Amino acid sequence: MTVDAFSLRDEIAALLPRLRRFGRQLTGHREDADDLVQLAIERALNRSAQWQAGTRLDSWLFRIMQNAWIDELRARRRQGEVLIVDDEAAAEVGSGASDAPLDAIAVRKAVALLSEEQRAVVALVLVEGLPYKEAAEALGIPIGTLTSRLARAREALQARLSPH
Repeated sequence: MTVDAFSLRDEIAALLPRLRRFGRQLTGHREDADDLVQLAIERALNRSAQWQAGTRLDSWLFRIMQNAWIDELRARRRQGEVLIVDDEAAAEVGSGASDAPLDAIAVRKAVALLSEEQRAVVALVLVEGLPYKEAAEALGIPIGTLTSRLARAREALQARLSPH
């Protein structure tokens, strides 16, 4: 089964909400996430011949995003640029929102405090629902590494979100 360029573009467009969500998890910043999604889509379209029909398009795109973000972090480190954590959640806390949004804000803050590797694993497995094998392939890591990172991330999240 071959996928023509228009069909591939339609499938990528359908994945945009998930790509943006993953981008936010990786970067912690809306503008960086949008830039990352745009870059990943551009790379995917330019390299569409590399995608194999019958494989999961979402996993392929997540892998492209992960690699692009690693490239961006390396470039920022070389330039000495400091990453700014998104303060949007902090601004929402004082808005008098109900408990459910506050819980969501607390979770977002706790996830933002995880290491980059743990955020990526949480985003793919817990948020996007990818099976461990596919998430490991998307991140280019062994399944054992993925499960270890996920276990440490869950422990850290539980410690940060549990009432004292």
